[in-house]
Amino acid sequence: MRIGFERKKACLNWTIHLVPVQQLYHSMDFLLEADSAIQHDVFFSVANLFNLEVDLLYFDTTSTYFETEGEDDLRKNGHSKDHRPDLPQAVIGLAVTRDGIPVRCWVWPGNTGDMSVIEEVKKDLNGWKLNRVISVIDRGFSSDDNLRYLQRAGGHYIAGERMRSGMENVEQALSRPGRFKPVADNLEIKEVVVGDGEARIRYILARNPKEAERDKSKRELILSKIREELVKLGDLGGEPHCKACCELIAHKSYGRYLKMDTQGQPHIDKAKVKSEERLDGKYLIRTSDDTLSSVDVALGYKQLYQVENAFRTLKTTLELRPVYHRIEDRIRSHILLCWLALLLVRVIENQTGESWTKLRRTLSRIQVAELKTSSGSITKTSNLNPEQKQLFKTLEIPEPPKVLDLSQNRKKNP
Repeated sequence: MRIGFERKKACLNWTIHLVPVQQLYHSMDFLLEADSAIQHDVFFSVANLFNLEVDLLYFDTTSTYFETEGEDDLRKNGHSKDHRPDLPQAVIGLAVTRDGIPVRCWVWPGNTGDMSVIEEVKKDLNGWKLNRVISVIDRGFSSDDNLRYLQRAGGHYIAGERMRSGMENVEQALSRPGRFKPVADNLEIKEVVVGDGEARIRYILARNPKEAERDKSKRELILSKIREELVKLGDLGGEPHCKACCELIAHKSYGRYLKMDTQGQPHIDKAKVKSEERLDGKYLIRTSDDTLSSVDVALGYKQLYQVENAFRTLKTTLELRPVYHRIEDRIRSHILLCWLALLLVRVIENQTGESWTKLRRTLSRIQVAELKTSSGSITKTSNLNPEQKQLFKTLEIPEPPKVLDLSQNRKKNP
């Protein structure tokens, strides 16, 4: 907390010499008033400039927490994706193109569930009158109601399906025989259609062979530890459960592979182990669009990591938190500013093919020096190296002027 406070104080000390801090806050308020218009205009300007493909839009949510104990209308306790359930938070949604360009952002109270936001997201994007849009969403959003809503007005979806849901359609898709077809590095797929007519559902079952090996190794390690614990536990002889037995059964990783016999003795559930084996390295995708090939569906869903990468950039490179604002509008404006920064970062990365971390390191080597003489002073930039020159050329940005300021001392009257 001390580090964060010192950073905030240093920022304020620096900006106070350039712009009064209250003017910065007023600018944030003005920015929020034009939120929807800014997101609309910025996106279409960037889309026209770079010919962005917006037929696939990826959507996901994350959360950011606040170092405070109290709740208000926005900062609420909820399911924390930052593993801080003890702190109030806000939920942030991002829609991202297949090229990683953030199209739009949303902010909801911290207790908002993933399933409840799809209708608002779809409505907002429809208002932009985009061409044919296929929404790509993760398992957390794929309720039947959400999927039906995404198909309104000719829309379609590619959605992850929960393989452990126990739903009849999912079980049929997982058990359907057939060979997997390799389509990319570490990706094999199999198309399965379940049902007929209006009840027909098109699934793509994908498998990552390397991930399957990792899943198998993890499970074997867990089972090995369970066997050790069962040996330590010994034969209970029908006696009431001891503390060690209860802890073993309730264990987050071990308990799923255990069952109790009629005497109350825990054993490894072989049927459960076999059930888990068939899921190794696999994920199930559901789509409403029959015009897409199974390969396009699988590769399209695989690119959902673009949203995860965007959230990672927001929280690390752009330092989304800590958020020191208390007023709801300022918090929303803060997140909007981070979204604009993310947009610039992604545009620059896509145009140069380099990471922002490397680009920032290259640009940080440009120095500004002020030389003072008895006649006056001159402020100039250092000479650009070839790498810096190429960067400005690629981004089609003029190089910084060699001389930033030139001033002459006034002669004193005799």
